[in-house]
Amino acid sequence: MNQLSDRINNLSTSQTLAMAALARELKAQGKDIISLSLGEPDFNTPDFIKEAAKKAIDENYSTYPPVDGYMELKEAICRKFKRDNNLDYKPSQIVVSTGAKQSLYNIAQVMINDGDEVILPAPYWVSYYEIIKMAGGIPVEVPTTVENDFKITPEQLEAAITPKTKMMWFSSPCNPSGSVYNREELTGLVRVLSKHQQIFVVSDEIYEHINFSGTFCSIASIPGMMDRTITVNGVAKAFAMTGWRIGYIGAPEFIAKACTKMQGQVTSGANSIAQRATIAAVDADPKVLSHMVEAFHKRRDLVVGLMKEIPGIKLNVPEGAFYVFPDVSSLFGKTLRGRTINNAEDLSMYLLSEANVATVTGDAFGNPDCLRLSYATSEEQLTEAIKRIKEALE
Repeated sequence: MNQLSDRINNLSTSQTLAMAALARELKAQGKDIISLSLGEPDFNTPDFIKEAAKKAIDENYSTYPPVDGYMELKEAICRKFKRDNNLDYKPSQIVVSTGAKQSLYNIAQVMINDGDEVILPAPYWVSYYEIIKMAGGIPVEVPTTVENDFKITPEQLEAAITPKTKMMWFSSPCNPSGSVYNREELTGLVRVLSKHQQIFVVSDEIYEHINFSGTFCSIASIPGMMDRTITVNGVAKAFAMTGWRIGYIGAPEFIAKACTKMQGQVTSGANSIAQRATIAAVDADPKVLSHMVEAFHKRRDLVVGLMKEIPGIKLNVPEGAFYVFPDVSSLFGKTLRGRTINNAEDLSMYLLSEANVATVTGDAFGNPDCLRLSYATSEEQLTEAIKRIKEALE
């Protein structure tokens, strides 16, 4: 008899974490697996951030922090928003959480009622869908394709809006596609949103600094959007701090207060030492990240170049993050080494067993024609992985 709640029984496992676990398992059995499944920088946290953490330990930051974050950190985040995004937030509009994933969970829990619709331009980050569902919301997927760089148009947005639409959630640079919306494209979406004042936008900007387009625009900076946007960010990706677990939001004050109330009953404040280290990270000039961004840029060019040589794979050139999201649908229905490939899931499992390369199926991100490959690993590993994929598909 299953005594677990319907809530957990209806919740899907994160497919990125599941594939990473499977790859680790096969590695432990002695298989030479190259994992391109996890979105995690292969750099170490910069030394100046580690020094700030050590100093915080020596200064005995070992008691409960405020639920919504230390005031000094919230002030630093306000400075960062002003410097990088031209957004004027007050500390009372900032909430620091245990990773941007908790920030998103908080937002869903305080904003979404049963039956509220949330527009998700697809592909979207794997956890949006389940986080929205857990809050009783109905995810409304708006499909995009590799041909239009995986970006939705104002017409598509307009067509997806109903009287039940409460929010739109999106990321730019996007995980999994690497697409970056420019100011002009966002302004087109805002023109539609301005006709529907009840809709709030979650703008996930965690990859903001891993951006090869030369420009970055926060949707909240477009006139009329500041009071309707919840800007989500964190230090995991750009600063190679995935394990430090610090994310944050800038939001209208009533939403920030509600997220603090929610967090007070769930995790309380985020880790005190990690918070003190994050002050150093967000106060730093983003130029300190240039060596990492340059490395990702080089890897992107390497991966795109190599993958374009594989017949049957369609690829755009992603402008940010550290993923490629090739359309592999032309391989569906083919038989490779005695195995029929019916969908992206089959192809992902085939590449794991035949090429020893771990990828993630696009199904997880709302686009069943694609696979996600992370290039957050060495050029040598990437070259070998794509060589293996090419051979397995010949």
